[in-house]
Amino acid sequence: MKAASHLPAALLVPVLLLLAASTSCSPGPEAAPGSAPGTPAHATSAAGPTAAPPPSADPGSTHPPSAGPTDFAWIQLMVPMDEGAVSLLALAERGTADPRLRPWAADLRTALTAELASLRRLRDRMGLPGTDVHKGHDMPGMVTDTDLAQARTAEGAAFDRLLVDGIRDHLRQSEQVSRSESTAGGGDAARERARALVDARREQLAAVAALPAPLAPGAGGAEPGR
Repeated sequence: MKAASHLPAALLVPVLLLLAASTSCSPGPEAAPGSAPGTPAHATSAAGPTAAPPPSADPGSTHPPSAGPTDFAWIQLMVPMDEGAVSLLALAERGTADPRLRPWAADLRTALTAELASLRRLRDRMGLPGTDVHKGHDMPGMVTDTDLAQARTAEGAAFDRLLVDGIRDHLRQSEQVSRSESTAGGGDAARERARALVDARREQLAAVAALPAPLAPGAGGAEPGR
């Protein structure tokens, strides 16, 4: 896993758009057979084209929210990022040498598991596939299969450092890309979810900073204005 980058928020928007532009990374909802490119499947019927259901920011709605390429790129990045972080946190019960880390890891794992479920529901409402389009990518803040393999064989203080560094980088990077989505995204539901995630990251990064020394040096969030 690469360390979290510290790009200004203004530069994170083009990064998200570049991810969205890749057909292998961010396909939009499938078009209905016989419809114009980009027309969602729900927008046509046997009787001909019909109006798409109105967008909704209601998490319980069955209608897909209005969304654009930036939203697609953000959600398809956030889901695998959270999946990797949850998997790493799950190893803490066995691997940590410091019992004070266990309750922190357990609480954060619970929070990220709930967050991940919410992100998956939003992805499904957007009509996006459930495949990991970033599989094998070594991206900032992404806990990779290689990272997990190293964590499974590490012991004691070495594991503790892998755990805290990996989770801190995940929290920082996901906060940055979500802050960008909260201002540049096209869908109300996605922007709302991103804002909630940014708020959660403030508390989560503060909890990392409060971990026992020497586990959390420089564990604060992104610099002001980032």
